[in-house]
Amino acid sequence: MARRPIALVTAAVLLLEAPGIVALNAVMARFVEIQSMSLDGLDPDAMVTGTWALGIVSGLLLAACALVAALTGIRDRSPGRAGRALLIGCAVVHAVLGAVTIGLIGWGAFAFMMVVVGLVVLTLVAYGETAREAREAPAPA
Repeated sequence: MARRPIALVTAAVLLLEAPGIVALNAVMARFVEIQSMSLDGLDPDAMVTGTWALGIVSGLLLAACALVAALTGIRDRSPGRAGRALLIGCAVVHAVLGAVTIGLIGWGAFAFMMVVVGLVVLTLVAYGETAREAREAPAPA
């Protein structure tokens, strides 16, 4: 089975997406700063800082997901409990953002998000059975 290449491609896509999400938030922060936008009277500087913080944290989380997927592919072993939870969270966030992008950006962005969801879920599923089989296998006598 092609488990290893799937995990490595997933890691590469997530690693390429991380600086993209930081750059996207940088552009949004710049727009907020230039136009002095505020939400319900909030300070525009707080909005800029929050946008930057969201971008950096999102980029770091995507890089962490990429690291988990890369280690899974390199070691050819199922990720641990924390790694699996991180990848599941990544898949859920991409699915929700994919649904939002249809109306805001278009079908191309939706297709990209669904490809990422598919890669992450395929990585999780491909490495799910071996861990279960190893636990259920009886110890040699």
